[in-house]
Amino acid sequence: MTHSSLHIAVLMGGWSSEREVSLTSGNGVADALESLGHRVTRIDMDRDVALRLAEAKPDVVFNALHGTPGEDGTVQGMMDLMGLTYTHSGLTTSVIAIDKELTKQQLVPNGIRMPEGIIVESESLYAGDPMPRPYVLKPVNEGSSVGVAIIKERDNHGVPIHRDSHGPWQTFATLLAEPFIRGRELTVAVLGDRALGVTELVPSSGFYDYEAKYTDGLTTHICPADIPADIAEAAMRMALDAHRLLGCKGTSRSDFRWDDEQGEAGLYLLEVNTQPGMTPLSLVPEQARHVGLTYADLVQAIVDEALAGKAAR
Repeated sequence: MTHSSLHIAVLMGGWSSEREVSLTSGNGVADALESLGHRVTRIDMDRDVALRLAEAKPDVVFNALHGTPGEDGTVQGMMDLMGLTYTHSGLTTSVIAIDKELTKQQLVPNGIRMPEGIIVESESLYAGDPMPRPYVLKPVNEGSSVGVAIIKERDNHGVPIHRDSHGPWQTFATLLAEPFIRGRELTVAVLGDRALGVTELVPSSGFYDYEAKYTDGLTTHICPADIPADIAEAAMRMALDAHRLLGCKGTSRSDFRWDDEQGEAGLYLLEVNTQPGMTPLSLVPEQARHVGLTYADLVQAIVDEALAGKAAR
């Protein structure tokens, strides 16, 4: 089957907190695929998604969903049952990678350095801190820094955290608490069996949260990152190892904090994103451009790996 004869369904949107970003990613992917001569069916996921996919009968599904249920194994399981070929990671990998605690259980015993964390009940935060400040609170299974809060020595959240103070404790019953790692924000994209590079992210204020990720002008991307070669090599090695250990397919993006006063010992992997963004501000397309791949090249490479996986089965 030639590339020009492919019928590709691009799955996007859905109802997660990352819906709008997914729509931007999906439409960008669809435009690129059409520019390559593919026939594209755009599907904004709703509760009838299985019926719409069955009616479309695509050669391959490009999964451009972000968050649940498109990134947590739910949609992957549905497509497995339907016998569909799809891009990015499969069911088991998606279930593990969306859950920050399960990810640690898979990666830390294999030598990947990650912050030590504990699962806390949100109600318990109103009685006292789970660890010394500063620390980070984040949902266990959300992506794109959704619901992340940094709890500092003195801030507006109160000591202990006030019940009426805005934060993820108002939305999520349980949270992951981790020590705050000072230093710099780094990220590494992996495509297939290759780490593409290291980008440093410098928010104009605060930290690299959901708004900073997807609002033009709020974050400066330094690509390649202006860091020592040994740190860049270590980050790329850790990202590629995490991609392989989790069984990721297509592309993934690993996010790091680096305490630049500690050398390589200060480099910590925070999470692995199995459905990284494909928007104009997204990091994977940016790193792909740096190694000579156009956006369309990147999209085609992701599709090619999905088809190669089908052929190998």
